[in-house]
Amino acid sequence: RRMFPTFQVKIFGMDPMADYMLLMDFVPVDDKRYRQVTPCPPGYAFHSSSWLVAGKADPATPGRVHYHPDSPAKGAQWMKQIVSFDKLKLTNNLLDDNGHIILNSMHRYQPRFHVVYVDPRKDSEKYAEENFKTFVFEETRFTAVTAYQNHRITQLKIASNPFAKGFRDCDPEDW
Repeated sequence: RRMFPTFQVKIFGMDPMADYMLLMDFVPVDDKRYRQVTPCPPGYAFHSSSWLVAGKADPATPGRVHYHPDSPAKGAQWMKQIVSFDKLKLTNNLLDDNGHIILNSMHRYQPRFHVVYVDPRKDSEKYAEENFKTFVFEETRFTAVTAYQNHRITQLKIASNPFAKGFRDCDPEDW
């Protein structure tokens, strides 16, 4: 499944002629597992639901990195438009062999965005620590879920997510 909403970033300050690689990874926010608690219908409102700690976190999933498919590219290319990680895919399948980012459902994660300068020097490994920068945007933290416990949330997700077209009710002639 593709991550929704898509992570997008506007980049500036790069050397236009230098090569850079862009990548993302995800780290657990804490060592807890969560569950969603919602008030009973008919007065259901998403904003009144909450996440409660439901126990200790499951064992960590294999750490994976997603390279932007245009990497490496010149700084000028990265800076000319918004960079979108729309090909990034998430899964909870521990046996995934497609390179997707593996996350535990009902756990909180912090996406991290990394910019790596492709150093042309022969001894570039000596400078590895100074050739990358990591950016963390706290507002991108999220709880990974594989199934919603409320049908209204499911309908909201289907209506809002461009990757959920197959679940929408529509006229077969529109297919």
